Amino acid sequence: MKTKSAIVIGFIIWMIAILCYTIAGSIAASQQLEYLPGTVLFIVVMPLVWFGADYYYKNDNKTHGYWVGQTMLLTAAALDALITVPVFILPMGGSYYSFFTASEFWIIAFEFLAVATLYYYIRVYPKNTTSKA
Repeated sequence: MKTKSAIVIGFIIWMIAILCYTIAGSIAASQQLEYLPGTVLFIVVMPLVWFGADYYYKNDNKTHGYWVGQTMLLTAAALDALITVPVFILPMGGSYYSFFTASEFWIIAFEFLAVATLYYYIRVYPKNTTSKA
């Protein structure tokens, strides 16, 4: 597995996702749409992880999608712990516990793993099995 590549892709996904979440949050605050940021994040993560996996698999076709997704997810979660929670959550009265135990966090985490795994089985696995036949 090309761990450095998966970490860099996870970092890029996290940056774009935080940007989208922040923009949606500012729109939601002005129009009282409290679920908009989470919904936007849920929608945005799918193509981000898909394109991230697409970029990753240009250089590696052996690593299972679950492991790629897990590495990208752990990168994003580490950045959440180091940046997102202290900058956005703690000042608003939240905590690390409330952030990392929220169902929204775990839905997005599952989405990371599911999309990366699906990408593997749709785009990578068929090529690996037909080339061995």
